Amino acid sequence: MSEITPELVRHLGVLARIQLDDAEVTQLTGQLDAIVDNIAKVSEVATADVVATSHPIPMQNVFRPDVVGQPLTPEQALQNAPDSADGRFRVTAILGEEQ
Repeated sequence: MSEITPELVRHLGVLARIQLDDAEVTQLTGQLDAIVDNIAKVSEVATADVVATSHPIPMQNVFRPDVVGQPLTPEQALQNAPDSADGRFRVTAILGEEQ
């Protein structure tokens, strides 16, 4: 027995504020009914002893260990900057009168 009826599709169209003609109602009724049937089939197969998964194969992070390295000096960090002042990157202001 079909759970999705043309009346239900029209009602959903009204709720979604979508104007549907008769051909669209007929097409959507069949499509939505197929979706509901497929969900019911999956629900029949799903059991409590089957663990839910997000991936079909086990996954693990491949990050390297976090090791403290030699940081850049302020001079090294600024050596290729187009402009600097007082040990900082100098950029054009984006707010204010210069717009």
